[in-house]
Amino acid sequence: MEIRSAATLLAALAQETRLSVFRLLVEQGDDGLPAGQIAERLDISPATLSFHLKELTHAGLTLSRQEGRFVIYSAHYEAMNGLLSFLTENCCAGSPCDATASACAPSKR
Repeated sequence: MEIRSAATLLAALAQETRLSVFRLLVEQGDDGLPAGQIAERLDISPATLSFHLKELTHAGLTLSRQEGRFVIYSAHYEAMNGLLSFLTENCCAGSPCDATASACAPSKR
């Protein structure tokens, strides 16, 4: 990952509401959540949530899909893991460290 891409992802997460939304979506796994449920769970107005979901999706941290009349949002784990790898690639002063700590996948339900 290039530093510009990492900065874009970090900038998207550097806001409390977006960080809360992203963390909720990470917890949900690949199933994701409809926008209405995200708004209810986090007590966010639909208009505000729409703005923040747009920012997260534009940055590449969330994915959306249409299911009937609902738009389901989920975390984009590949982007998240890429950012984690970028942030930790030079950790441990060059010594071997636990590589599994920088990878995450949705939990299987």
